[in-house]
Amino acid sequence: MRVLVVEDDPDLARQIADALIEADYVVDVAHDGEEGHFLGDTEPYDAVVLDLGLPKIDGITVLERWRRAGRDMPVLILTVRDQWREKVAGFDAGADDYVTKPFQLEEVLARIRALIRRASGNASPIMTFGSLSIDTSSARVTVDGSAVKLTGHEYKLISYMAHHAGKVISRTELTEHVYDQDFDLDSNTIEVFVGRIRRKLSIDAIETVRGLGYRLRIADED
Repeated sequence: MRVLVVEDDPDLARQIADALIEADYVVDVAHDGEEGHFLGDTEPYDAVVLDLGLPKIDGITVLERWRRAGRDMPVLILTVRDQWREKVAGFDAGADDYVTKPFQLEEVLARIRALIRRASGNASPIMTFGSLSIDTSSARVTVDGSAVKLTGHEYKLISYMAHHAGKVISRTELTEHVYDQDFDLDSNTIEVFVGRIRRKLSIDAIETVRGLGYRLRIADED
């Protein structure tokens, strides 16, 4: 999953980004509203952490512009403002959730997980597809109740597919949402990771759709 953090405090931005990276997210960071708006308007994100008190363009304006342009990724607002009017303004601009500074990073991570789940139509942190189960709160994958040990990159890939189960996902989309720009990707990297996951799962959960990409089966199919 790919997350954009728009926060002008460099220390806080780094702390949030480090926590997200540790939780296996791909993270981009912007330190002002102008850069944040540009990234959110041109790059595919699964969620955004957005401060309201930004230089150049304030967070409310950034969010309003995204929504007018049809950008519908979930947005979690972070701000020192604790008056109810500011919260209402954020929600009216299109925010999906709200956290007031100071906050615990664990709460931010939990809210991001919840926003991404809900955006994909999953209320529960545990997603089940036949004998395959993925617990997004603990990054635990099981088949028939037995834990499957995946690498960080393998988990990112299967988690993204789980949040879009039943949808055909292109290799380009997987690359954009699962791997950061510094990761060494060649032409068959996605195929290699999919092959590894299939072997570890030992079930027919991932379908190759010739010429289009991959699809995680919603349930065991014949």
